[in-house]
Amino acid sequence: MKIAVLPGDGIGPEIITQALRVLDVFKSEGMKIEIEEALLGGGAVDATGSPYPEATQKIARAADAVLLGAVGGPQWDNLPRPQRPERGLLGIRKDLNLFANLRPAVLYAELANASSLKPEIVAGLDIMIVRELTGDIYFGEPRGITTENGKRVGRNTMIYDEDEIRRIGRVAFQAAQRRNKKLCSVDKMNVLETTQLWRDVMNELAPEYPDVELSHMLVDNAAMQLVRNPKQFDVMVTGNIFGDILSDEASMLTGSIGMLPSASLDENNKGMYEPCHGSAPDIAGKNLANPLATILSAAMMLRYSFNDEASATRIETAVKKVLAAGYRTGDIFEPGTQKVSCSEMGDQVVAALAAL
Repeated sequence: MKIAVLPGDGIGPEIITQALRVLDVFKSEGMKIEIEEALLGGGAVDATGSPYPEATQKIARAADAVLLGAVGGPQWDNLPRPQRPERGLLGIRKDLNLFANLRPAVLYAELANASSLKPEIVAGLDIMIVRELTGDIYFGEPRGITTENGKRVGRNTMIYDEDEIRRIGRVAFQAAQRRNKKLCSVDKMNVLETTQLWRDVMNELAPEYPDVELSHMLVDNAAMQLVRNPKQFDVMVTGNIFGDILSDEASMLTGSIGMLPSASLDENNKGMYEPCHGSAPDIAGKNLANPLATILSAAMMLRYSFNDEASATRIETAVKKVLAAGYRTGDIFEPGTQKVSCSEMGDQVVAALAAL
C-alpha cells in the first residue's frame, strides 16, 4: 500500500501523527504499508511558492491513496488567490480526478448529548452524503472579478454536463444499495437550469437501480429537514456547492465536526481521505485537537481504496470502545467523562485496536 501523507497546516500534523500510529499497528502485524510525506497548502506555499507543488503532484499521482490532515490559516488569507492554501486542495482534487466525495454523518450513542439537537431527534443518526467534487460553481468558467461600466463585477459559473452528473449519480445509487436503499437527490431545479438537468439525469438513472427508492428535495428544504428530522435520510447526493454546505451542517448533528471522516474517490477507488474539519489554527500545536475524524478517515481508506473491510471495521470498533470508556477531547467533553489530549486519545485508540 503506497500512501501519500500530506499533514498540511494548523492541527494537520498533530492529527495525522495519530492516524499513522493506528496504521503502525497494522504494520507491526505484517501489513505492507509504504508512507511518503509531502507538502500541501500554506506550508507548501511558504516552502515552494505553490499550494500544490510539482513534487507533491508526483508523489500523489504515484500513490495508491492519499491521507490528508488539513490546510489553511489566517496568515495566508491575503495572498493572491492562486497561492492560497485552499487552491492546493482544489488542485489535488482536480488533478487526481477525485469527483466523488463521501461524507458519513454518524452519531455515536455516547455522544448523543453533545449534539446541538435533542437526543431523541438525532439518536441513531447515520447519513451518507455523496457530494460531486470536481465540477459546479467552484470550477466553472468564466470566473473572476472584472470592471464593467466603471463598476466591479464578480462572476462565477455554475455548470454540469450530463456525464458528470451520471457518474456521481451511479456512486450514490451504489452507496444506497449497500445501505438502506433510499437515495435523496438535492437540487434547486425551480430556479437553476443546471440543477434541472441534475434532476433529469437522476431520474434517467433510477430504472437501472430498481431496488433503490429515489426522491428529490430542493436544497433549502433539505437544509431545514436536516435539523428538523434528519433520520428521514439515508443517502443524499448533490452538487459541489450544495454538498459543501449540507455536509458541514450534517456534521454538527453528530456533536462535533471533529468526529467526521471523508473519502474523495476517482473512478477506480483511488482516494484522498481527510477529516471534514479545518486546520483550527487557534489550537494548533497545543495537543488539543480531536484526532478521531482523521483516524476514521484512515479506516475509510482501508475500506474503499484497499478493499479491506475487516481492518476498517476494526478501527471503527476501537474508536467506539474508547468513546464507550468515556475518553473525550475538549470538543466533545461533557461532565462525567475524562478529558484527554490529542496524543492521549491516540494512545487509547492504539491500545483498543491492538487488543482486538
